[in-house]
Amino acid sequence: MRLLLVEDDNHVAAALSAVLARHGFDVTHARSGEEALQALVPESDCFGVVLLDLGLPDQDGYEVCGKIRKRTSTPVIMVTARSDVRSRIHGLNLGADDYVVKPYDTGELLARIHAVSRRTSHEDTSSGIETELRLGPVHIELPNRRVSVDGSVIQLTRKEFDLLALLAQRPGVVFRREQIISEVWQTSWEGTGRTLEVHVASLRAKLRMPALIETVRGVGYRLVAPAG
Repeated sequence: MRLLLVEDDNHVAAALSAVLARHGFDVTHARSGEEALQALVPESDCFGVVLLDLGLPDQDGYEVCGKIRKRTSTPVIMVTARSDVRSRIHGLNLGADDYVVKPYDTGELLARIHAVSRRTSHEDTSSGIETELRLGPVHIELPNRRVSVDGSVIQLTRKEFDLLALLAQRPGVVFRREQIISEVWQTSWEGTGRTLEVHVASLRAKLRMPALIETVRGVGYRLVAPAG
């Protein structure tokens, strides 16, 4: 798989590129936001994943993420030292598919890269399913991954959509955290639990329906079907 590494620190990039190469990745290194955008030509999805550091010399990493998402559907994993939920939600709202908080374990990074790429491959081979879900004002179109509330389209990331679709297929049923992580992230890695919390918070905010997804303390989450 080709991977675009956006990192301004050459020493960090060299060390990480060596690790990624040992795991079968063909790494292209961009040292700035502009280099990254030039590598991501709009008409080509030549990279499997973009690994985007937020501390870039020429542009804010969030701004670069937004520009990348306008050019291509290539999955983006943000790398950030900002561990607060607000910053993570901001990144997800801009179109990031996942994030890794510094300092990170290499195994964690590899697990997230593989999880994102598996999900993308699954989406490419799962078209043709003609199913719609209606839950009050929420309309979920599974084939084209479209969600609208009262007729207004809501822009969701891949994982946000899959999380919502999973819960919506069995409203009222409690999904255990482990089950959600297994089905949405396709991994059993325990650290993904924090990612799940951030995605739930982001969904509640984007849909402007905080009561739609209920937290079942100590167990997991369930979707509460709205009236109307």
